[in-house]
Amino acid sequence: MRTAKDWRSLGLKDEEYAAIKSILGREPNDVELGMFSVMWSEHCSYKNSREVLRTFPTRGPRVLQGPGENAGIVDIGDGLAVCFKIESHNHPSAIEPYQGAATGVGGIIRDIFTMGARPIALLNSLRFGTLDDARARYLFGGVVAGIAGYGNCVGIPTVAGEVGFDPCYRGNPLVNAMCVGVLAADKIKRGRAAGAGNPVILAGARTGRDGMHGVTFASEGLSAASEEKRPAVQVGDPFMEKLLLEACLELIDSDAVTGIQDLGGAGLTCATSEMASRGGSGLEIDLDKVPTRETGMTAAEIMLSESQERMLLVVPPEKEEYVHAVFARWGLASSTIGRVTDDGMLRVRMGGQAVAEVPAKSLAEDAPVCCPAFREPAYLQTASGLNLTEIPDVDGPEEVLLKLLRSPNIAGKEWVYRQYDYMVRTATVVLPGSDAAVLRIRGTKKGLAMTVDCNARYVYLDPYTGGKIAVAEAARNVACSGGEPLAVTDCLNFGNPEDPEIYWQFRKAVEGMSAACLAFGTPVIGGNVSFYNEHEGKAIYPTPVVGMVGLLEDVEKRCTQAFKAAGDAIVLLGSTYDELGGSEYLAVIHGLVKGKPPALDLEKEKAVQQAVLAAIRQGLLHSAHDLSEGGLAVALAESTFENFIGAEVHLATAGLRRDSLLFGESQSRILVSVPQDKLALLQEVAVHYNVPLQVIGRTGGDRLKVSFDDRQVINLGVKALHAAWSDTLGHLME
Repeated sequence: MRTAKDWRSLGLKDEEYAAIKSILGREPNDVELGMFSVMWSEHCSYKNSREVLRTFPTRGPRVLQGPGENAGIVDIGDGLAVCFKIESHNHPSAIEPYQGAATGVGGIIRDIFTMGARPIALLNSLRFGTLDDARARYLFGGVVAGIAGYGNCVGIPTVAGEVGFDPCYRGNPLVNAMCVGVLAADKIKRGRAAGAGNPVILAGARTGRDGMHGVTFASEGLSAASEEKRPAVQVGDPFMEKLLLEACLELIDSDAVTGIQDLGGAGLTCATSEMASRGGSGLEIDLDKVPTRETGMTAAEIMLSESQERMLLVVPPEKEEYVHAVFARWGLASSTIGRVTDDGMLRVRMGGQAVAEVPAKSLAEDAPVCCPAFREPAYLQTASGLNLTEIPDVDGPEEVLLKLLRSPNIAGKEWVYRQYDYMVRTATVVLPGSDAAVLRIRGTKKGLAMTVDCNARYVYLDPYTGGKIAVAEAARNVACSGGEPLAVTDCLNFGNPEDPEIYWQFRKAVEGMSAACLAFGTPVIGGNVSFYNEHEGKAIYPTPVVGMVGLLEDVEKRCTQAFKAAGDAIVLLGSTYDELGGSEYLAVIHGLVKGKPPALDLEKEKAVQQAVLAAIRQGLLHSAHDLSEGGLAVALAESTFENFIGAEVHLATAGLRRDSLLFGESQSRILVSVPQDKLALLQEVAVHYNVPLQVIGRTGGDRLKVSFDDRQVINLGVKALHAAWSDTLGHLME
C-alpha cells in the first residue's frame, strides 16, 4: 500500500499525487510515479515560473524560433541564422564541481546542435563565495577545470564570460553555460515526434545509472546532506559528444531526421514525452532495446537515467537503416527502440510487459501551475537607504583605484580563460577580456558579438532596476564591440520560490528585464529558470543572467576597449551623477551593500548605444568601453592595458562628489577614444542621437594621470596598474 511518504520522497506534493491519479484514473505504478516526479519537478515543469515567463516579449521580425524548443533561433540574413541558449548546472556543481560544470557544457552544446546548428562558441557566467574560503577556491578551480576539460576536448572555443564572488554564493555556486551556433535558416530541426509508424531511434552513449533523479535534486535547496546525492550528478564524455555532434549534423544535413531531441534532465522520460507532446502524437518504446552499460537495470532506472551524450531521433522508415549506418560509421551505438503512434499516449514496455502507460501531454505540459504569494522583502527597508553625506568622499584615489583593480569582481580573469581554448576553429577575432567576444562567420563578411552579464548586487537592492540594467549592460557590451543587439537568452537564478520575498524578487526582475527587452528590440528567445539556489535555508542574491548575441554585417568594423594610438581624444558619452548605491566602490572601500542601484533611463541608454554603434560603423573610433563596475577610473585603467598606452584626463567636478566621478557606476555611459581629425564627426553623431559628449583627455605616455579641476589626484604607471589587476586571481588560487 503506497503512503504519502512514497510520493513526498520524490518531491511530489499531496495535491499533485491526487492530480496524477485523476489523470490516469487509477494509482500510478512505481515507474509512472517516477516519471511524473521528474517531469513535474520545478526543473522540468517550470510550475512556479511559467505564468511570469509569459510576460517576456518573445517575438520579433528576426525570430525564427522562440521559447518552447531546445534553443532559440534568430535570422541574420543571407539564408543564415544564429541559435543560442543559456542554462544552469548549479546544484551538481556544488557537490561535484568538475563533472557538474562539464556536463552543463555538454548539455547546452546538445541543445544547439539538436536544432541543426553547428556550435561555434561557448560562454559562461559563474558565481562563487569569496576566495579567502577554501571551499570556494575548491569549487572555483573544479568548475573552471570542468568547463575547460569538456569544451576544449569537443573543440568549441570558450570565448567570453563573467565571474563574480560574494559570500552569498559560498554554499550554492552558480554555473551557467551558454552556447552559440550557426545554421542555414531552412535547416532548422525541432524536437517533435510526428508521423505514425515512424521509427524512434536512441543513439550515442549507453544508458547507465548516473544522474538518477538529477532534476528533483535540482528542485530543492542545498544542505549538508546534499553531499549524499553525488550519484545524481551526471558523468560526461566530451569525445563521445564530438562524435554525436558530427553524426547528428550529418543526418540533419541529409534530411534523414523528422524530429530530434537530446536526453538531458529527466532523460528518456523527458525526451519521449516532450517530443510526443510537441508533435501531438504518442510513442511506444521497448526498454529491452535500449543499449545499457550496466546489467540488471530496472525500467524506472532506464527511464530516469540522465546519462549524458544521448540523442533521440524520429526518422522516416525508409531512412532507418541509413541512420543506423551513419551512427555506426561514427562509432556510436544506436537502436530502434519504438514507433510513433497517433493516440497521444506514451507506452513503455519491458520484458514483454507494459510498465507505463500515460498521456504524453500530462507529463510534458500538465504539471500544476503554481502562483506563489509574493511580498516586498523586509531587508529593503534598511538596505535600500543610503545617505551619501555619511560617506566620506574619497581622499586617496590612487590607493582606492588599486584596491578596486585587485577586487576579484573587477580583476583580470586571465587565470580563468587561459585554461580555455578560445582560438580553436580560428574564427575568434576579439578574444576574452574585452566587452564582448566577436567571431567571424566563415564564408561571409558577417560577425557575431556575444556576452553574458548580470550585476546581482543591483538586483538584490532593487530587482526591477537591476533586471533592466542586466539587459542594458549586455546590449551596451555588444554595441561597444560593433554589434547590433539581436535577442536575449536568460538564466534566472533565484532562491526558493515558495518564499514570498524571493518570489517578489523574481517577478520584479522579470518585469524590469521585459521593459528593457522591449525598449531595445531584443526579444527573449529561450533560457532557463533555476530556483532553490540556497544553502541551509539562506538564498543567493537574485541573479538573472542575460546572454546576448549581436550582429556585425561587416566583421572588420569591430571595436575593442583598448586604446590603440597615442594622441587620440578620450571622450565620455553619457552623463555622470552622484550614484554610489550598490557599487563595487561602496562594497570594497566602505564595506557596504546598500542604496539604490544607479537609475536607468531606457531611452537614454538606447540613444548612447545607437550613437556608439553608428560611430563604429563609420570608422570613427579606435576604442569603446562601457562603464560598469568600478566606474570611470577602472574603465580608464582597463583601456590602457592591452597596448600599455597611458592617458591624461582632466575632470571638472561640477558639484559632484569626487568618488562619484571616479568610481560611481552611473548607467548609459561609454568611454571612447577617437583620432583628433575625427572628433568633429563624433560630435555630430552625438548631437544626432542627443547624447551628452565630454572630451576628458588624451591618450599617450605610459602613465594614467587624472586631475580634478586642474589638481592631479592619480598618477600611476600603466604597468603597475596592470600588475594589480592581472595578478589577483592567480595569487588567490595558489
